[in-house]
Amino acid sequence: MTESSEVRIFHLLRAVTVEFGLRQGEFATRNGMHTTDVRALLCLLDAERAGTDATPGWLGAQLGLNSAGTTAVIDRLERLGHLARVRDDRDRRRVLLRIEESAKDLGRASFGPLIEGTVALLRQFDAGEVDTVRRFLAGVREIMAADHMED
Repeated sequence: MTESSEVRIFHLLRAVTVEFGLRQGEFATRNGMHTTDVRALLCLLDAERAGTDATPGWLGAQLGLNSAGTTAVIDRLERLGHLARVRDDRDRRRVLLRIEESAKDLGRASFGPLIEGTVALLRQFDAGEVDTVRRFLAGVREIMAADHMED
């Protein structure tokens, strides 16, 4: 049976996500972390870029963890020096999570070549093609989030 070009693209996307997952797993192992710890760091980086306050409750929701699981992740990352708990200046009762520069440096050292290669690849595309890739990936992410909500 011949696959449509759309299904072949889906399989390529799946292959990319599997490969990226393997890289994350290798990074976690090399740096004494769990894969959930790496996911937590990625969530915190995304929150920082978006200007979102990252609280323990927010992080737990992003990771699909209960309070005890979230605390374990935060404790591990804090012990490794990748994360700090800081008091919110606007509400001293609230704790915010801040990713440390050392964690960012570690990520850049490991994933920098992949990021640079991807940026170089995208620069070979015209603006319309880049927008199409962005819309496609954002759309797939929305589909996955909606599908996850139905579980």
